[in-house]
Amino acid sequence: MRQKSKWLLPFLLLLVVALVGCNTDKKSTNATTSGKEDGPKTEEVSLTIGSWRTEDVAKYEKVIALFNEQHPDIHISFNPTKNTEYNTVLNTALQAGEGPDIFHLRPYAAGLKLAEAGYVEKINDLSGLRAYPEEALMASRDEQGNQYGVPINLSSTQFFYNKKIFKDNNLEVPTTWGEFIALNDQLLEKGITPIAMGTKEGWLLSLLHGIVGPAIYEGNDFYQAVLTGEKDFSDAQFIESIQVMNDLKKYFPANSEGLGMDDIRTLFALEDAAMFPLGSWEIPVVLEMNPDLDLGYFPIPSKEGHKTVTTWVDGSFAINANSKNKEAAKEFLAFLTTKEFGELFVREFSMISAIPGITSDDALLNDISNSTANEATPYMWVTNFTGGDPTTKSLLESELQGMYLDQVTPEEVAKKVQENAKAWFTPFQQ
Repeated sequence: MRQKSKWLLPFLLLLVVALVGCNTDKKSTNATTSGKEDGPKTEEVSLTIGSWRTEDVAKYEKVIALFNEQHPDIHISFNPTKNTEYNTVLNTALQAGEGPDIFHLRPYAAGLKLAEAGYVEKINDLSGLRAYPEEALMASRDEQGNQYGVPINLSSTQFFYNKKIFKDNNLEVPTTWGEFIALNDQLLEKGITPIAMGTKEGWLLSLLHGIVGPAIYEGNDFYQAVLTGEKDFSDAQFIESIQVMNDLKKYFPANSEGLGMDDIRTLFALEDAAMFPLGSWEIPVVLEMNPDLDLGYFPIPSKEGHKTVTTWVDGSFAINANSKNKEAAKEFLAFLTTKEFGELFVREFSMISAIPGITSDDALLNDISNSTANEATPYMWVTNFTGGDPTTKSLLESELQGMYLDQVTPEEVAKKVQENAKAWFTPFQQ
């Protein structure tokens, strides 16, 4: 009996060690959310997300929490980078074969350059993509029809206005371009800054032209003619649109050359300017600064009374081609195509979901969403003219800044933009 006991104790110790080793070699979790031990076991996976949306950390935590209700085994960390540094940080990481598993893909040409370089995984077979209109998918689809990103939100630019200022001064929302100019003149006469706009940051100027330009060259007709090469930037209507940009300067705040995004947002939020030509993403930001602001918007009207809001897909989520967890990343991207995500997105982000049919409890956001469906014109500087070196978009911005400093004329701006675009934009080379 003693002999048996002598060998039994070491055997039991070895058995315990073996069992502990099996349990600590890999982490695993139940695929069900019941907490019971009788469900199938799946290995836990960790994913990272890169983005330029540093202001959305808390919001994406809610997105991840909703995703984890169905996928508790996939752990996700949202790690954004400052907007102005994002492109450099992401490109450097991708070129080194590293970077986040999932990342915010810049729309159109900027994002597709990464795909062409082999840094982005194709997602042609991803479930849920069929729900999107072609216009949304084109923001991250190459010429061969390969899809690289899931569209997240639609952005629109339009004129926001202070309803109280309008009401107190018996002013009406303009229905023609002529009425719009008369409105600005009336505000000036009353000592009110009409338009919160500055020229310090170039991107604000291409954005402003994207709003007012279609009112001068009649929006989609000119845009379609540009795409076919039937018209280009030497067209008289385009030159007039640049002249109009120059004419609007008198409605900007004093010293507008020194004003940037933060300055003009503050002017409008604190009710020191009547109108604010900017994007739908500014709604929650402005209202957080002044919850009592009575905020409205209007599509810009043309000479003939046609109304437009300028729209584009402002980013998609894509998968790093070097990710070691592509299948888990695809699960998250598939989740981003669902109604559940779309409803959470509009509720928490106060933005327009790229998923069709998603509505918001915010009446203003719903109205803008309807405008993007019925009165949209593409933001062509983003959707079609981010090619060239420098890009046509960035050249336009720098030339407009020069125009506001009286260094170049509207005609010279248009000429330089045309020369730049013709060097790479195929329809202009015919």
